Amino acid sequence: MPVSTSRFSTYSRAHIKMHLSVLLWGLTGVLGRAIELNEALLVWYRMLIVAVTLFLYVQIRKHPLRVSVAQYRFLALIGFLLMVHWVLFYGAIKYSNVSITMSMFASTTLFTALLEPLITPKKFDYRELIYSFLALIGIGMIYYTDTNNYQAGIVLAILAAFVGAFFNILNKSVVNELPVSVVTFYEIVWGVAILTPFIPFYVQYFNLQKLFPTLQDGILLFILAVLCTHVPLLLSLSALRNLSAFTLNLVINLEPVYAIMLAFIIYRENKELNTWFFAGVTLILTGVVLHAIEQRPRVHSPS
Repeated sequence: MPVSTSRFSTYSRAHIKMHLSVLLWGLTGVLGRAIELNEALLVWYRMLIVAVTLFLYVQIRKHPLRVSVAQYRFLALIGFLLMVHWVLFYGAIKYSNVSITMSMFASTTLFTALLEPLITPKKFDYRELIYSFLALIGIGMIYYTDTNNYQAGIVLAILAAFVGAFFNILNKSVVNELPVSVVTFYEIVWGVAILTPFIPFYVQYFNLQKLFPTLQDGILLFILAVLCTHVPLLLSLSALRNLSAFTLNLVINLEPVYAIMLAFIIYRENKELNTWFFAGVTLILTGVVLHAIEQRPRVHSPS
């Protein structure tokens, strides 16, 4: 059946937004390594800055912030998951490196393929499981051939991917009901609100000496919060209106490509990695390419 021009245009715009958001997210790992703060403090400052900028954005665009009690609670749950996801993510970078952490994010597709049919009416798709299985093999190759004692970072990255899979699955049901900016605002505000009471205990438990960012860290945090968080969150949630959570998460697997390339250039992490790492990443990207080819809309000439 022919795909209408308007539908194709909508699909294309959604993909452009998605890929642009992934490109910006590719910078988060590099910036996270450069910022000297502990992962929990880094996330707290990041979410606080994003909350302020989103509030200003919502006021400028005059989006009403009124939501129902049910929506408010639902957004609180997603905000909590987003906060945990980020803490695990930056913890993984601190315990390993950018390349290892970003490559592990392919497991998000596996978790999405398994969890989405359990949470939503969507049925299991054996093709999605095949693509996810490719990613799983790639992850196994990287984990079991690691020679730099990065296992702790790998485990944290996989946990971050597991929690992150819920983010897009749950958001799928709310982005069609509320403006994307309002959804993002409440999720970020709830994330920082839930994290704040735990910061004193976190600081004491880990005996953290550095509590405030330097000028350089402050600049990097602002870039991380606005360019790599505020903007891509709005773009990705907007794209989610026209794409499945699995499609979004699978293309997000391109994020490691951008991040790893930057890590190679800036931190020369390629010297820390072995051949099996690159073989595993190749398998992960194979799944991304195959899925992209299958999912693209086909426009037929009029009969």
